[in-house]
This record gives sequence, C-alpha cells and structure tokens, in this order.
Amino acid sequence: METKHSAKVGKQTPKIVEKSLSRTRMDVLNWNQALNMARNADDPRRHLLYNLYDEVTLDSLLTSQIENRRLMSLSQSFMLSTSTGEVNDEVTKNLQTAKWFSDIIRAIIDSRFYGHSMIELSFDQDKPAVALFRRQNIEPRTGKFFPDYTDDSKFVPYRELREYGTWILEFGDNRDLGLINSAAPHVLFKRFAQSAWSELCEIFGIPPRVLKTNTQDRVMVNRAEKMLIDQGAAAWFIIDDSENFEFAEGTTTTGEVYKGLIQLSNNELSMLISGAIIGQDTAMGSRSKDESAREVLQQLVNSDLTLIEQQLNDVVLPALVRIGVIQDGLVFSYPETEDLEQLWKMTSEALPYFEVDPEWVADTFGIKVTGTKQQVQAAFSPSPFFD
Repeated sequence: METKHSAKVGKQTPKIVEKSLSRTRMDVLNWNQALNMARNADDPRRHLLYNLYDEVTLDSLLTSQIENRRLMSLSQSFMLSTSTGEVNDEVTKNLQTAKWFSDIIRAIIDSRFYGHSMIELSFDQDKPAVALFRRQNIEPRTGKFFPDYTDDSKFVPYRELREYGTWILEFGDNRDLGLINSAAPHVLFKRFAQSAWSELCEIFGIPPRVLKTNTQDRVMVNRAEKMLIDQGAAAWFIIDDSENFEFAEGTTTTGEVYKGLIQLSNNELSMLISGAIIGQDTAMGSRSKDESAREVLQQLVNSDLTLIEQQLNDVVLPALVRIGVIQDGLVFSYPETEDLEQLWKMTSEALPYFEVDPEWVADTFGIKVTGTKQQVQAAFSPSPFFD
C-alpha cells in the first residue's frame, strides 16, 4: 500500500504552462467554431471552448445561479460511517472542516457545469492538498494532458500514468460539455443587447443641442462653441437675434427590444441552472410560484448530492485509503432531509397524548428543553378578595 510519504507535491499540475489571454469581443460564431473543434471526431480539442467558458462566466446572473446551486451542495452536512451504519465522528469532523476535501466536492459539482473535472492530490507539509487541472489542458475523450494547450505535439496520456486513480482523479463524462455550453449563446446574445442598448443611451439619451449661427463669421462661431460648452454649468446664455438655439428631436424608441432580449436571456439562464425563475419576475411573481421554483431547485441539488455520494464512494475514498489518509471500510453519505415544518406540526399534535424525548426535540429543532412544564389549570379560580 502506498503511504502519504510516497508523494509530497503534485507531479503533473506544475507542468501546466500559464497563458496570458487578451479579452476580445466574442459572438455566436466564436462559440460555433469552438464547439465544432470540441466535437471533432478525429482530434477533439476543448481549449477554445473552455476559454469561451471563462468569458461567459463573467455574466453576473449566470455566476449567481451557478454559485447558489454550488453552495447549496457545499453547505450540506455529511457523515462517514462503517458498513454497520455506525458514524465515525472523528473522521467526519476532520473532513467537514478540511478545505482540501471541500475542494474535491467542488470539483465534482463543477463537472455538472463544465462537463469534466480532474484533480491531483498531493501533500503540503504533511497535509493533503488538491490542485485542479486547467480544463483547457485536458482532452478527456482521448485521455491526453497537454502541458501547453497550444502545442498539440507534446502531451501525456494521463490514464496510463501510475498515479491515475490514486493521486490523479477524474470526474464527469468524457463527451459531456456541461451546462455552461447551453448557457453560452444566451450570455452572448445578452451581451450584444446590452452593448446595443448602451450605445442607444449614449446617442439618444440626451437630445443633441443645435445652435444656428453665421458659420462664415469666425468670432460668432467661437462664441457659439463657448456658449455650448459652458451650458452644462450655466443652463442659459444670450444669443444674437440672427441666431437660433433648439434641442434636436430624439428617437422615439426606448430600448424595449433590447430589454426584451435581455429578459429572455436571463430567464433561459435561470431555467437552465436552477430549473425555474426564482425571485426575479417582481411584476408577475408570487409567493406560491417562488416556493414551487425552490422545490424544483432543491430537486436539482438532491441530484447533485447523489452524484457527489457516488463519486466519493467509487473514486475518492478508495484513493484516500490507498494514500493512507483514512481507514478502509468507510462510506460517505448525506443524512436524509426532513420537512421540519411538517414534522413540528406532527410533534405538536402528538404532545397532548404521548411523551416526546426532549433530547430528540433539541437535536431535531434546536430547542433546548430544560424540563416538563406543569399543566396549567384551565378554569379560572377567583381570588378570595372577591368573596
């Protein structure tokens, strides 16, 4: 069995050549070109597509939706138990507070959005560390790792490495391009609409000012220029009777076409990541709609939690056992979620008829129970003062 002292630092991730990327305007044509390269049957390459993903995820709404769904999974409590169901509290507590273990879970979740994640485990001062391979440098369909993704001639067949499956762990489907691929065109259309709308505001937001004067007279032209420049600070001036000042008539459009395209793009992004539009449509929204949307989102999160359980039990925990981080025979799982509102209602209805365990009430609802309350006399007993 390998021990944690057999590898101190990552062997492959330090080989990645850093690239400086200059931001350029991207449109649907760039997305189609990158998508065709990623789907090439003979020699697929994903680096252009993932470079596009880096640009697409700058969208604030998409980032918000992804982060909300990701944090809902990362914030869930979990446990590691033996085959008999006994929870190992020490290992569970250590992993719940370990950043490196949270990084592994994050990589598994992100395989939903990016289609693929690959990490390398190592030790930094005898503590586990996790490094994420840049997705631009990995081609999962052919199993190639390109230290420099612009150089096709130099690559490492990473699935043939001795470290693969123990120090190098892979998550996701080889052909899946992730949810961000479906979000890309909506973000690009939205960015176009915002750019066009801002240009409309720049041109027609303030009506142009027109001052008619004798352009053959240089003195009058200079005087007119000074008056227009000074108008921002002093909104009045005196003109000659041969001059005429007026505001040009602006365009009648208010940018509704751009607003509609932006709203459509936002709705599509929300539906894609969260399964519904949550808390955005303030005009037509309602509490019932928002609650239903949150239930749909919770179903997606539950699916993410199932994926995390599968990947951790099938891929990660066996690797940690071989490295020597945890003992063999442990199973990762999330506790079953309960509807606390419904459970409290049932508990309240049962209290007049059954004894309820105070420790269970404290653990389930967070209510500290100090003792049993004396039964209050229902009938009012008048004071002797009134006799």
